[in-house]
Amino acid sequence: MSFELILPFLRPIEPLLLDESISEIMGNPDASWWYERDGIVRRESGVSFDAGRLRTGLEVIANQLGKKLDEDNPLLHAQLPDGSRLAAVIPPVVRPAPALTIRKFPSRHYTVDDLIARGTLTQPLADLLAAQIRSGKTLLISGGTSTGKTTVLRALATAIPDDQRIVVIEDTSELHLQKPNLLSVECQTDTFKASITFDDLLKSALRWRPDRIILGEVRGIEARTLLDSLNTGHTGSLATIHANSAAKALRRFANLVLRSHSQATFEDVEAEIGEAVDYVLHVEREPGRRVIREVLRLEDYDRRTQEFRFETVYSANPALNSQPNPTGKDTPHAIARNHPNPPGHRQHPAR
Repeated sequence: MSFELILPFLRPIEPLLLDESISEIMGNPDASWWYERDGIVRRESGVSFDAGRLRTGLEVIANQLGKKLDEDNPLLHAQLPDGSRLAAVIPPVVRPAPALTIRKFPSRHYTVDDLIARGTLTQPLADLLAAQIRSGKTLLISGGTSTGKTTVLRALATAIPDDQRIVVIEDTSELHLQKPNLLSVECQTDTFKASITFDDLLKSALRWRPDRIILGEVRGIEARTLLDSLNTGHTGSLATIHANSAAKALRRFANLVLRSHSQATFEDVEAEIGEAVDYVLHVEREPGRRVIREVLRLEDYDRRTQEFRFETVYSANPALNSQPNPTGKDTPHAIARNHPNPPGHRQHPAR
C-alpha cells in the first residue's frame, strides 16, 4: 500500500495511513480522528492536525488528482494511485473545519476460502453460489456502506468461466479481477475533463460483446439501462446495491429504475426485475467480520398481490436459523418473508 502522493500533506495521520491493519480513517470537523480495524471503529487521541494545514493539503491533493476543491466546489471524491478512496468536505458546507475520510484499498484480495475462514459464508453456500454463477444466473449483492459488498463480489466473480468475456464498470476501480478476457472501465466525473457516467459506460458496454457485465454499484439512472440489458440477453451479470435487506434491495432497484423512467408503473418495473434477477444476497457488518446474512432465490413477481415471490435459501440469523440452509429448499428454520407458502413447503424450481 503506497501513499506517496498524499503523505507530504497529511503527516499528522501518517501512522494511521501506514498501518495495514487499518481499513478506514475518519477526521471530523471537531478535530477528532477515528479509524476502523477489523470492523471496529476506535478513536485515535494522538493526532493533532491544524485545520488550515489540513485544508491546504486537501486542496493540493485535489489539484494533483485533476480535481477541484474550493468554496465553489467544497466536495472532493477521489481515487488515490493505489486504489484507496478519499472523500473530503470543506467549509462552508461543513464547519468549523474540513472533514476527511480515507477508505484504504486492501493490499490483499480475499478469496472464497478466505471468506469462509473469516466466517463470511459457509462452504455449502459458497458451492451453491459458485454453481449458480457458472450457470449464468444474475446476482444482486446488497448491503450498507462498508459491509464488504465489493469483497464478496470479487470473490464470487472468480466462478465465472475463463472462456467468457467480462466487462467491469465501476465508479472507481476496486475489483481488479484476474480473468483472461476482461475489460474494466471506470467513470470520469468531478474532473476538469468531460464527464463519463455509469450510464454512459453501461450503454457502451452493450457494444463490447460482453458475456458478463459486472457493475460496481447500481445507484442512479443506469438502473434502467441495466434492467433493459438483463432482459435482452445479457444474463449472468453481477452488481451491488445499497439496501438494508435482500428483499428491500429489490424494491430499491425498482425505485432507481423509476427515477429515470417515470412513465412506467411500479408494477411493470418490479415484474421486469422478477424476470431478470435470479438471486439476491445481503451482506452485513459485525464486530470483527462481515457476514452474508441471507440469500434469496427470486422466482417471479405476482401482479395480483404486487409482491415478489421468492424463497430464502440461506439465512445466517442464529435466532431463526440454527442450521444454515444452502440447499435451495425451505425448512422450518428458513426465513421466507413475503413468500406465499408456509415454511417447510417445497417450492417449484426458479424460472
